[in-house]
Amino acid sequence: MMDATKYRVGYFPVDRKYNKWVEKDHIKKPPVWCSVDMRDGNQSLVIPMSLEEKLEYYKVLLDVGFKEIEVGFPAASETEYEFLRTLIDNNMIPEDVTIQVLTQCREHIIRKTFDACKGAPSAIIHFYNSVSVAQREQVFKKSKEEIKQIAIDGAKLVKKLAKEYEGNFRFEYSPESFTGTEPEYALEVCNAVLDILEPNENNNVIINLPVTVEMSLPHVYASQVEYISENLKYREFVTLSLHPHNDRGTGVADTELALLAGADRVEGTLFGNGERTGNVDIITLAMNMYSHGIDPKLDLSDMNYLVEKYEKCTRMRVYERAPYAGALVFAAFSGSHQDAIAKGMKYRNRKKLHQWNVPYIPIDPKDIGRTYDSDVIRVNSQSGKGGIGYLLEQIFGYNLPPKMREHFSYLCKDISDREHKELKPDEVLDIFNERYLNLESDIKVVNYDFMRENNTVKIDITFMKDNEETQMESEGNGSLNAVSNALKAYTGEEYTLQVFTQHSMQGQGSQSVAASYIGLEDKYGIMFWGAGTDTDVITASTKALLSAFHNMTKGDVN
Repeated sequence: MMDATKYRVGYFPVDRKYNKWVEKDHIKKPPVWCSVDMRDGNQSLVIPMSLEEKLEYYKVLLDVGFKEIEVGFPAASETEYEFLRTLIDNNMIPEDVTIQVLTQCREHIIRKTFDACKGAPSAIIHFYNSVSVAQREQVFKKSKEEIKQIAIDGAKLVKKLAKEYEGNFRFEYSPESFTGTEPEYALEVCNAVLDILEPNENNNVIINLPVTVEMSLPHVYASQVEYISENLKYREFVTLSLHPHNDRGTGVADTELALLAGADRVEGTLFGNGERTGNVDIITLAMNMYSHGIDPKLDLSDMNYLVEKYEKCTRMRVYERAPYAGALVFAAFSGSHQDAIAKGMKYRNRKKLHQWNVPYIPIDPKDIGRTYDSDVIRVNSQSGKGGIGYLLEQIFGYNLPPKMREHFSYLCKDISDREHKELKPDEVLDIFNERYLNLESDIKVVNYDFMRENNTVKIDITFMKDNEETQMESEGNGSLNAVSNALKAYTGEEYTLQVFTQHSMQGQGSQSVAASYIGLEDKYGIMFWGAGTDTDVITASTKALLSAFHNMTKGDVN
């Protein structure tokens, strides 16, 4: 039995005057990004990455364009220590990239951290201690002053060791469990740390406000961040950083609102990997900005590559519905959605639009390496004529007339429903070929010859059935009509040629291929469809006629 009475509000709102972020409509520039995949992400894995996997993943992060990468907690793991030394000793840190290392505010851990960072061309020493009410009371059993002194002592030691060790060092301090801490006390601790580190124009210091555990609605966190931002000492020389987790499923919202509230920097992971429900997902954050016309300064143009490397190195899986990166996020199975997307794409092409505004698709899938054919229009029992027709046209070049497109969509949907599976584009083409295109009938046209007299076309045509040839003469108001009249006379069948369309599929001039589509209505009012292709337009239409006739005479409505 669930019992909500055991829970209470465990966070600390700030004065309501710290809500100026509400007046801002959107994020106008990207934050400084710091990947913590190698630390928070790695420590949350069932099987942490090996040295080789960490090196492979590190290269992916460089490819994406991260300029700050937290590479680990070198005092806590031999693999992380070795990884850091490998990067430094083998000159694997680009000139414009800063590595970051994590350490608790404990002397022996800080000293080992500096040992690991010796000779680093550019490194951020990220030190932290927990300051929340729960941690003070339950874990450390220390007063506010005692907890603050831990932070002060840590700041003094990192400042001292930075002068003693070879390397180029910056500092970052995190009041861990910030969201469970009285904001005025968190501010007091941060300012005490800054008084020791003395930020200036040549000594930028990072103050990081971690959502170690999500405890409030996103707007509360945003106001807490605004409160810190407006009351922090040395603010012009301090980079205010965010480190949200996702316990309530609002990590992205926390971050976006906090950026509006004055934060400058974000620590997160690709695809949100991290402890419990994960860290904030930098992919989603960056692509959300991109969808509003803001360059996030990260290269996410090959999303499939990123997913592949992530899944290989972490042994985790990107959920099919994960924003932007999931295999199904651009997929439209619904018939009405497919129809709207197809019409939107045609409208965009016809108008030669640069601005993206296609229904149901928030960004152009091609921007992140996805394709319209395999990622957007997907065919199953829920699909509609618009989507299936668009897929057939865009990938294979067949532009079916509307009623034939409807007939074809029902064919595909019925097969998908019967076989309980999605139909891939090649399978859709196979259905089209098997049911409509250049069908082998027991009646063949051996040859024909046309002659035009005024508004009448006369034809001399030879049919063959069961290896027996029969020569016929007929006429009509056009070439196709003359062939059709000859076919009726030869077979004795009754029908009405209701639909005929034709278009060029590829190439130029004599090399172009004509595609013809024909709909025949039998004496009972039932429509039958056929298609034909050939470099000769008359031959293409004749093949389409015979294909439709074949379907009619064998009664193939479906």
